[in-house]
Amino acid sequence: MIPYSKDFPVSWEELHRNARALSWRLLEQGPWKGIIAITRGGLVPAAILCREMDIRLIDTICIISYQSEKGGAAMEQGELQVLKGVEGDGEGYILVDDLVDTGRTAAKVREMLPKAHFATIYAKPAGKPLVDTFITEVSQDTWIRFPWDMEYTFSTPLADRQS
Repeated sequence: MIPYSKDFPVSWEELHRNARALSWRLLEQGPWKGIIAITRGGLVPAAILCREMDIRLIDTICIISYQSEKGGAAMEQGELQVLKGVEGDGEGYILVDDLVDTGRTAAKVREMLPKAHFATIYAKPAGKPLVDTFITEVSQDTWIRFPWDMEYTFSTPLADRQS
Protein backbone atom coordinates (compact mmCIF):
# COMPACT_ATOMS: atom_id res chain seq x y z
CA MET A 1 0.00 0.00 0.00
CA ILE A 2 1.31 3.44 -0.96
CA PRO A 3 1.65 5.78 2.04
CA TYR A 4 -0.30 9.02 1.86
CA SER A 5 2.15 11.92 1.64
CA LYS A 6 -0.23 14.60 0.35
CA ASP A 7 -3.30 16.05 2.01
CA PHE A 8 -6.13 17.38 -0.18
CA PRO A 9 -8.94 19.09 1.76
CA VAL A 10 -12.19 19.56 -0.16
CA SER A 11 -14.69 22.28 0.81
CA TRP A 12 -18.45 21.92 0.61
CA GLU A 13 -18.50 24.45 -2.26
CA GLU A 14 -15.85 22.55 -4.22
CA LEU A 15 -17.61 19.24 -3.69
CA HIS A 16 -20.93 20.71 -4.84
CA ARG A 17 -19.34 22.32 -7.92
CA ASN A 18 -17.65 19.03 -8.89
CA ALA A 19 -20.83 17.01 -8.31
CA ARG A 20 -22.71 19.43 -10.60
CA ALA A 21 -19.99 19.00 -13.24
CA LEU A 22 -20.43 15.23 -12.92
CA SER A 23 -24.18 15.73 -13.39
CA TRP A 24 -23.61 17.63 -16.65
CA ARG A 25 -21.53 14.79 -18.02
CA LEU A 26 -24.03 12.14 -16.95
CA LEU A 27 -27.08 14.00 -18.31
CA GLU A 28 -25.57 13.73 -21.79
CA GLN A 29 -25.41 9.94 -21.43
CA GLY A 30 -28.92 9.31 -20.02
CA PRO A 31 -31.76 8.71 -19.60
CA TRP A 32 -31.22 6.95 -16.29
CA LYS A 33 -33.55 4.79 -14.20
CA GLY A 34 -31.97 5.85 -10.92
CA ILE A 35 -28.87 6.20 -8.79
CA ILE A 36 -27.19 3.68 -6.52
CA ALA A 37 -24.93 5.32 -3.93
CA ILE A 38 -22.03 3.47 -2.36
CA THR A 39 -22.19 4.26 1.34
CA ARG A 40 -21.05 6.31 2.95
CA GLY A 41 -18.95 8.43 0.63
CA GLY A 42 -21.39 8.28 -2.28
CA LEU A 43 -24.39 9.57 -0.33
CA VAL A 44 -23.71 13.31 -0.60
CA PRO A 45 -22.68 13.22 -4.29
CA ALA A 46 -25.73 11.04 -5.03
CA ALA A 47 -28.06 13.59 -3.41
CA ILE A 48 -26.58 16.36 -5.55
CA LEU A 49 -26.78 14.26 -8.72
CA CYS A 50 -30.43 13.38 -7.98
CA ARG A 51 -31.31 17.04 -7.62
CA GLU A 52 -29.40 18.23 -10.68
CA MET A 53 -30.61 15.40 -12.91
CA ASP A 54 -34.19 15.28 -11.54
CA ILE A 55 -33.83 11.63 -10.53
CA ARG A 56 -36.16 10.42 -7.77
CA LEU A 57 -35.13 6.76 -7.47
CA ILE A 58 -32.12 6.23 -5.23
CA ASP A 59 -30.79 3.10 -3.56
CA THR A 60 -27.63 2.16 -1.70
CA ILE A 61 -24.95 -0.47 -1.65
CA CYS A 62 -23.48 -0.54 1.84
CA ILE A 63 -19.84 -1.58 1.96
CA ILE A 64 -17.23 -1.15 4.67
CA SER A 65 -13.77 -0.74 3.18
CA TYR A 66 -11.97 1.76 5.43
CA GLN A 67 -11.59 1.21 9.14
CA SER A 68 -10.76 3.87 11.73
CA GLU A 69 -7.67 3.26 13.77
CA LYS A 70 -7.94 3.87 17.52
CA GLY A 71 -8.74 7.52 18.08
CA GLY A 72 -10.76 7.71 14.86
CA ALA A 73 -8.48 10.04 12.88
CA ALA A 74 -6.36 7.75 10.70
CA MET A 75 -8.03 5.38 8.28
CA GLU A 76 -6.73 2.27 6.62
CA GLN A 77 -8.29 -0.03 4.10
CA GLY A 78 -9.38 -3.31 5.62
CA GLU A 79 -11.30 -6.36 4.51
CA LEU A 80 -14.36 -5.52 2.39
CA GLN A 81 -17.70 -6.20 4.04
CA VAL A 82 -20.92 -5.97 2.03
CA LEU A 83 -23.66 -4.99 4.47
CA LYS A 84 -26.39 -4.42 1.86
CA GLY A 85 -26.55 -5.02 -1.86
CA VAL A 86 -29.17 -4.33 -4.54
CA GLU A 87 -30.95 -6.63 -6.95
CA GLY A 88 -30.31 -6.74 -10.67
CA ASP A 89 -27.29 -6.10 -12.85
CA GLY A 90 -27.36 -2.29 -12.69
CA GLU A 91 -28.51 -1.66 -16.25
CA GLY A 92 -29.78 1.91 -16.60
CA TYR A 93 -28.42 2.98 -13.21
CA ILE A 94 -25.62 5.27 -12.15
CA LEU A 95 -23.44 3.82 -9.43
CA VAL A 96 -21.89 6.76 -7.55
CA ASP A 97 -19.11 7.15 -5.00
CA ASP A 98 -17.03 10.08 -3.81
CA LEU A 99 -13.79 8.56 -5.09
CA VAL A 100 -12.14 5.46 -6.43
CA ASP A 101 -8.85 4.83 -4.64
CA THR A 102 -7.19 1.40 -4.89
CA GLY A 103 -10.09 -0.04 -6.87
CA ARG A 104 -10.93 -2.77 -4.35
CA THR A 105 -14.41 -1.44 -3.60
CA ALA A 106 -14.94 -0.55 -7.26
CA ALA A 107 -14.06 -4.08 -8.37
CA LYS A 108 -16.54 -5.53 -5.87
CA VAL A 109 -19.43 -3.28 -6.93
CA ARG A 110 -18.58 -3.86 -10.61
CA GLU A 111 -18.90 -7.58 -9.91
CA MET A 112 -22.27 -6.99 -8.23
CA LEU A 113 -23.63 -4.56 -10.87
CA PRO A 114 -21.71 -5.14 -14.11
CA LYS A 115 -24.06 -3.07 -16.29
CA ALA A 116 -24.22 0.03 -14.06
CA HIS A 117 -22.47 3.23 -15.13
CA PHE A 118 -19.87 3.88 -12.43
CA ALA A 119 -19.26 7.58 -11.67
CA THR A 120 -17.06 9.23 -9.05
CA ILE A 121 -15.98 12.78 -8.35
CA TYR A 122 -12.33 11.86 -7.70
CA ALA A 123 -10.24 9.06 -9.21
CA LYS A 124 -6.77 7.80 -8.33
CA PRO A 125 -4.62 5.96 -10.91
CA ALA A 126 -5.04 2.48 -9.38
CA GLY A 127 -8.84 2.63 -9.49
CA LYS A 128 -9.42 4.88 -12.51
CA PRO A 129 -9.76 2.04 -15.07
CA LEU A 130 -12.82 0.76 -13.17
CA VAL A 131 -14.74 4.06 -13.42
CA ASP A 132 -16.78 5.15 -16.45
CA THR A 133 -16.98 8.86 -15.58
CA PHE A 134 -15.08 11.02 -13.09
CA ILE A 135 -14.22 14.71 -12.67
CA THR A 136 -10.80 15.06 -11.02
CA GLU A 137 -7.78 12.76 -10.94
CA VAL A 138 -5.49 12.93 -7.91
CA SER A 139 -2.23 11.11 -7.25
CA GLN A 140 -2.28 7.75 -5.49
CA ASP A 141 -0.38 9.15 -2.50
CA THR A 142 -3.02 11.82 -1.79
CA TRP A 143 -5.48 11.55 1.09
CA ILE A 144 -8.68 13.40 0.21
CA ARG A 145 -10.35 15.05 3.19
CA PHE A 146 -14.04 15.41 2.48
CA PRO A 147 -16.01 18.19 4.16
CA TRP A 148 -18.10 15.78 6.23
CA ASP A 149 -14.86 14.54 7.86
CA MET A 150 -13.49 17.94 8.82
CA GLU A 151 -14.02 20.84 11.17
CA TYR A 152 -12.42 24.28 11.05
CA THR A 153 -9.05 24.36 12.77
CA PHE A 154 -5.55 25.80 12.40
CA SER A 155 -3.61 24.63 9.35
CA THR A 156 0.18 24.33 9.51
CA PRO A 157 1.85 26.04 6.51
CA LEU A 158 3.10 23.54 3.92
CA ALA A 159 6.71 24.72 4.26
CA ASP A 160 6.61 23.96 8.01
CA ARG A 161 5.47 20.39 7.31
CA GLN A 162 8.61 19.59 5.29
CA SER A 163 10.89 19.29 8.31
